[in-house]
Amino acid sequence: MAEYPDPATFDSLVDLLDDAAQRWPREHHILALRTDAGLTDQWSAAELRHRSRLAAWRLHAHGLRAGDRLLTWSPSTPRLPAVYWAAMRLGVILVPLDLRMAPAVLRRIADKAATQWLAIGTGGQDAPDPVAAGLDSLTLLTLDELTADPVGDPFIPVDWEAQVDGWPRPGRGTLVEVIYTSGTTSAPKGVMLTHGNLLSTLEVCGVLLPPRPHRVVSLLPLSHLFEQAPVLFYGTMIGAQLVYVRSRNPRVIFESLRELQVTTMVVTPQLLEIFWTGIMREVERQGKAKTVARARSIARRLPYRARRLIFRSLHAQLGGRLTLFAVAGAYLPPDLQEAWEDIGVIVQQGYGSTEAGPAAANTEADHPTLCVGRTIPPVQLRLDGDDHEILIAGPTVSQGYWQDAEATADAFTPDGWYHTGDIGRIDEHGRLVLSGRKKNIIVLPNGLNVFPEDIENVLQDHGLNQAVVLETAPGRIEAVVMPPGTMPLLAPGRGGQEARDEAQDAAVRAEIERIIRQANRALSSHQKLDGWRLWPEPDFPRTHTLKIQRDKVRDWAAADVPLAVREERGGR
Repeated sequence: MAEYPDPATFDSLVDLLDDAAQRWPREHHILALRTDAGLTDQWSAAELRHRSRLAAWRLHAHGLRAGDRLLTWSPSTPRLPAVYWAAMRLGVILVPLDLRMAPAVLRRIADKAATQWLAIGTGGQDAPDPVAAGLDSLTLLTLDELTADPVGDPFIPVDWEAQVDGWPRPGRGTLVEVIYTSGTTSAPKGVMLTHGNLLSTLEVCGVLLPPRPHRVVSLLPLSHLFEQAPVLFYGTMIGAQLVYVRSRNPRVIFESLRELQVTTMVVTPQLLEIFWTGIMREVERQGKAKTVARARSIARRLPYRARRLIFRSLHAQLGGRLTLFAVAGAYLPPDLQEAWEDIGVIVQQGYGSTEAGPAAANTEADHPTLCVGRTIPPVQLRLDGDDHEILIAGPTVSQGYWQDAEATADAFTPDGWYHTGDIGRIDEHGRLVLSGRKKNIIVLPNGLNVFPEDIENVLQDHGLNQAVVLETAPGRIEAVVMPPGTMPLLAPGRGGQEARDEAQDAAVRAEIERIIRQANRALSSHQKLDGWRLWPEPDFPRTHTLKIQRDKVRDWAAADVPLAVREERGGR
């Protein structure tokens, strides 16, 4: 049985990579890239360390020094982690950019970072375009050039490795990166994360995802902590096998799952729903929907191993070895969790943020629906004030926002507690249950509080998976919705504006009204919806982290242009 290291014994993530390079055999590939053409860049931990040291020397040769900032902008590929570790080894502060960020946001972040260097990925349709983003005035460094093999490179001296070994080592207090979590306003906030923050996060990951030979297909951006910590950093430490998929083709994604015989996936609820929808469409195409429904009703009473045996044909589409989904980032519908668990895949829900890391989570042994589990030491959690805002403290928590003392003072207490802005409660079993965002609370004229997220979750449970609940006038609650079954992430360009004839449009509206009536029967009297409006675009406006921009939806609902609203008062 393999021995796994304790992240508490490392002084930095550089130590973690050095340990992994020694611990895991050179023939054991921990990183690979899957494109339409097949697997490439199959690297061991030793190869990753070697490439990162080369990139560190080249960054230094370009003039970067400890404390400088380096923007990174690329699809996920093994070369991006190599540059991450290169910057860490040099003491350069990473500023990861998301591929979905708008050009104006990218420029604001570049200005805030006060840097002249940008490391970019190249090749493929998803490669970033610095000219279109207005970043071409920066010094551009490509990932391929930074991580290239030194053979035949006349600029690499014989003693380059000795030079790298002579640099000061980072410590737990050294800043690793500044992650901009939204960038939707004129003043984006950059979360500062140190080696100590990230290593403490890996301690929590070790409890939630016990070390074993995990095999993971990565679908989330490496610019996000939710992908970096449990997948890249923790996976490297324990020798997990990780494949980055650089393709938008669902066929290539499912082929990757089968080729790797994936065991574990770290996903958002949206991705989990996309996978399930894809599987069920194939089931319906084969005329087996009723058979699968009957089998699920039997399987849910059996052990997980037996469930996977019953649904072995479905599991074959996923590689035959998938046993665990780790899910966070949004509301997880109970029906979706139960569907996957009926066929033998545990769905382990968690809650956290870039500022605080993993605040709470369920485990493989305890994973009920409608809650996000318990806090794992060394993280601390408490509920504050009459509204029960969730506050987080401990070594995973950031010290604040990059060069933004005002925002830091607003979000962090002097003694280190982070105000999440989320509202929650602790159930009778000690698990955290989320209610909604503090800033979204609707206070009715009678003094009662309504959490829009509670109503949206009920709508989702009844079939409206795209809805935004707003107070459009004092005491009047409405839902802005998209047609039932709309999944813009799965089929971009199809949604509220999908072409429909009059009969189809009437059927869609009738189905929405039916769902609204059903949902109102499930809601408390002060939560019931007074009306609904059909969103006119293919998708709601979103941040680069795919969260709906409620203010823009609210502005639309407040416009003077007449909007079709069918009122369903339901006895409020």
